Amino acid sequence: MTYLSMIFFQIVAPILILLIIGAILQKKFKFNLKALSHLITYCFMPVAVFMNLYETSVNLNVLTQVAIFIFLFIGANIILSHYIAKLLKLNRTESAVFKNSVVLINSGNYGIPVAQLVFQTQPIGVAIQVILVIFQNVTTYTYGLYNLISATKSGIEIVKDFVKMPILHALIIGVSLNILNIKLPETLVIPLNHIADGFIAIALITLGAQLSQIEIRTIINKTIIISCFTRLIVGPALALLVIWILGLEGVVAQSLFIASAFPTSRNSSSLALEYDVESNIAAQTVLFSTIVSCLTVTFVIYLSTILFG
Repeated sequence: MTYLSMIFFQIVAPILILLIIGAILQKKFKFNLKALSHLITYCFMPVAVFMNLYETSVNLNVLTQVAIFIFLFIGANIILSHYIAKLLKLNRTESAVFKNSVVLINSGNYGIPVAQLVFQTQPIGVAIQVILVIFQNVTTYTYGLYNLISATKSGIEIVKDFVKMPILHALIIGVSLNILNIKLPETLVIPLNHIADGFIAIALITLGAQLSQIEIRTIINKTIIISCFTRLIVGPALALLVIWILGLEGVVAQSLFIASAFPTSRNSSSLALEYDVESNIAAQTVLFSTIVSCLTVTFVIYLSTILFG
């Protein structure tokens, strides 16, 4: 077995299997996806984020490197998607969905599980992915909402929604306890570890259940294919360029490179549905990019070990 196939079968295939399990269970039992989404948003993901940051030391230099990378990478994707949308002559609503599909990345319930599998012995890799999730959420509720602007929510309400996000509170508390070197009692740590350990399975099964409701019939069209190519191929290429420009190396460079290859965020579909802007195309893009990412993410992980391992 080659190293490339080993990466697929040990990292990507388990994710794909959990997605399929979620899709099968959803077809049979018709889960309340909103309830499952709340369970992840308000319990599993915040606890997983908290435990990772509570137990991992991230120095200021690494935080600075990650912040600069994210600013340049997201900026480049915003500019690129804007001009591609113009070249494709998309109308206003199609353009908004296309740009979100390129810029908004599934760093949460796809990215963190991948990072936890890849960086099992290097917690800093997972910590960097957690930081990326925060930045992606900021991008989603600023740039993403700007693209799908609606009269139903004002700028102040958007800020209030962001401040209420449990993952933000988990980040602050986890970092604070880490810096202050405050130790939690084992009675609390044990159940928190149990919840954190369950995050991968619950997040991916839920994502599979969500994707199973998307119609595949009209999934193959020019806009969706170009969107996925830009997100999954051009995105990592841009990230590699930024990494080289910044002179990043080791686990930091590897983690950022892998994170750039994740598929379109399910939030891009959720926002499109909430604001009634080309929601079918948005959902189909999420499904298609998630399926194709099984191959592209495998290759990017393999390439990252060659370049930065």
